[in-house]
Amino acid sequence: MSTVRVLADAELTPAAEAVFADIRATRKTDFVNNFWRALANDPALLERTWSTLKAVMAPGALDPKFKEMLYIAVSIANGCEYCIRSHTTAARAKGMSEAEFMELVAVVGMASETNRLVTALQVPVDDAFKAAP
Repeated sequence: MSTVRVLADAELTPAAEAVFADIRATRKTDFVNNFWRALANDPALLERTWSTLKAVMAPGALDPKFKEMLYIAVSIANGCEYCIRSHTTAARAKGMSEAEFMELVAVVGMASETNRLVTALQVPVDDAFKAAP
């Protein structure tokens, strides 16, 4: 159960309405998900989060599908069901195949395991990995 109200369009402040309009225009959809509707309780937080996310997830040096896949990986590591589901949906819409998804999950699982092993064993970092790029 949510700790804040998930606001309907009729409950939005004018500032939140403006952000929702930008979300709809940017994403070319009428759908505004519950994450944004929860953040709408604080229009300044909503605007700041949307602006930053929009900039970070925009096309750049990394392909948009790859960015969504990175988001999934971090969401798995952080245990965020909402983000796993929403960004898996977005990655699939951007062309992620089931084989790519399963390979991503395998990499996240392997990285999690080896991270825990190296942390538990306190393995010193090799000098070769400390060299400047």
